Amino acid sequence: MAQAMRFASIASGSSGNCIYIGSGNTNILIDAGISKKRIESGLNGIGLSLKDIDGILITHEHSDHIQGLGVVSRAYHIPIYGTYLTLEAVKSVKSLGKIEEELYNDIEADKHFSIKELNINPFSISHDAADPVAYRVTDNEKSVAVATDMGKYDDYIVDNLKGLDSILIEANHDIRMLEAGPYPYPLKRRILGDRGHLSNETSGKLLNRIINDKMKNIFLGHLSKENNYDKLAFETVRLEINTADNEYKADDFNIQVAKRDESSKLYEV
Repeated sequence: MAQAMRFASIASGSSGNCIYIGSGNTNILIDAGISKKRIESGLNGIGLSLKDIDGILITHEHSDHIQGLGVVSRAYHIPIYGTYLTLEAVKSVKSLGKIEEELYNDIEADKHFSIKELNINPFSISHDAADPVAYRVTDNEKSVAVATDMGKYDDYIVDNLKGLDSILIEANHDIRMLEAGPYPYPLKRRILGDRGHLSNETSGKLLNRIINDKMKNIFLGHLSKENNYDKLAFETVRLEINTADNEYKADDFNIQVAKRDESSKLYEV
């Protein structure tokens, strides 16, 4: 019998991100944008520790995705994976401290690589970072993806997200809240732009392109603390699915919001 893939959100939000994926004896993190203490606590809650982690995949170099990376990598000598330009940007962040050069592993978008039992496909996304990627992870039986920090999506993104069993997808902001909120105008333009973040509505529209009979879990992630709230993201995405011209309804899926300040339970995919 095949070993189930495992998935948990340790933290997801504009203030910090860290996602766990595992299969068999392989355990990885996508991003380390919270403290070592919080990462360890989240892993402990699902029966693991940082000593069990085989690699940390970095989506991009913004602080909410890497701020715990230096402490964690030094303490446990965990390999770090990212595109060349992302890793060069990470190395320039002095607050991370010195990270051993041998821990860095360059990857390329659209070139698959493996960490033990997990096969990983990085694919390019549109965000205001050096060379950002999202990740699709498979154990040959099941596939999950983490896709956040995208200002837009296109057929290339859709193709990389088809046939998934589970996904954590960005639902960053409510457009009306953002436009009426306190952010300065240039920041609002950045968030709403093609290299910014997906709104709740756009997240729902993207989901309508990729939902399928296999998909069990949909996590809405990277919510803005100032320009969104859980129930609004949840209901907006459900409405987009329910009113779309396809065979699916929101109740066909386990849709939930990934919290910024608490870990999810461990899901088997």
